[in-house]
Amino acid sequence: MERKIITTNRKAFHDYIVFEKYVAGIVLSGTEIKSIRQNLVNLKDSFCSFVDNELFLYKCHISPYEHGNRYNHEPERLRKLLLTKKELLKISQKVKKEGYTIVPLEMFFIQGLAKLEIALVKGKKLYDKREDLTKKDQKREMERAGKIR
Repeated sequence: MERKIITTNRKAFHDYIVFEKYVAGIVLSGTEIKSIRQNLVNLKDSFCSFVDNELFLYKCHISPYEHGNRYNHEPERLRKLLLTKKELLKISQKVKKEGYTIVPLEMFFIQGLAKLEIALVKGKKLYDKREDLTKKDQKREMERAGKIR
């Protein structure tokens, strides 16, 4: 199965340590899927939370469809995520017991269906972020040195 990536949440990789990943379906309206096909999605400040044993996506901005009429959607409405009961139970237990946060990492298409990759994460400390930046700089310098020779 081929993934056609729509958008990624690059800030999540910078701010959090990723532990486990899951792929979830999304409940969308007609104009939302049309906007997603035009890559008008922003996952930057979005997060997931449980309401009555169901997982919902908050603050995911999907721009209104240009040719939509009065039935157009709200850009930052709540969207239900579709996972199996077993996965939902496992995730909810880890969030309650171990203090994980659920963050979307990327949105993509598989066989014409929009899917969302979510992850159980914990926040990085400032020194962890600095350490990652120094590693990134060192890697970049090594690649430059290899190209020069």
